[in-house]
Amino acid sequence: MTTSPEQRRPEGEHEVKGLAFRDEGEAEQEAPPPPAVAARRVTWQKLTFLPALLVVLLLVTWLWFQQADLDAISENALSNGQVSKALWQHVELTVVSTFFVLIIAIPLGVLLTREAFRRATPVAMTVANMGQATPAIGLLALLVIWLGTGTKAALIGITVYAVLPVLANTIAGLKANDPTLLEAARGIGMSPLGVLSRVEMPLAVPLILAGVRTALVLNVGTATLAAFGGGGGLGVLITTG
Repeated sequence: MTTSPEQRRPEGEHEVKGLAFRDEGEAEQEAPPPPAVAARRVTWQKLTFLPALLVVLLLVTWLWFQQADLDAISENALSNGQVSKALWQHVELTVVSTFFVLIIAIPLGVLLTREAFRRATPVAMTVANMGQATPAIGLLALLVIWLGTGTKAALIGITVYAVLPVLANTIAGLKANDPTLLEAARGIGMSPLGVLSRVEMPLAVPLILAGVRTALVLNVGTATLAAFGGGGGLGVLITTG
């Protein structure tokens, strides 16, 4: 049995006016995009875990204190509300110094990213680096010699020591902004202040907050040294043994 040329043609191929054509068929469907990673949800369990853990640790510490056999010096240091007084002084030193760090470092960082003051950025960063490179206890000792003992010298020393992280992160966050976004904001008629407050600063907030977190950790630790300058805080309990 013979087969015609049409029957011998491969599947999908046909002839029109002596010219052979082949049907390409339907285009292959593109692979579906990978499923988007689910956003991290902040659940109430995550929000309450650390506070609950802190409460448990404080309770365990209190129970240990009630059962501990302390000597006369330790009993004198921990009695009559001395712990709560020192804790409040420590919190006060940390909060006030962090406030001064914010009102100094963030405006200064914004100013140093403006066109007229960019040349002063290396000088400001050098001074800030010197402030943090100086040993905290040495800086506090110099301030005590200059200003005398008390909370004032401690606050100035803690503030100077923690300016660098916030200042550096503010400058880095503002410099990392996409120039096309800033040009688009100017193109729709925003003023320089509007671009700064509504575009630049919101975009730089994550980096700035990272610097604030670092500064807060530094302040909590450095506030312990305030006891050597008569500034109070939890360092008093450490120095008294």
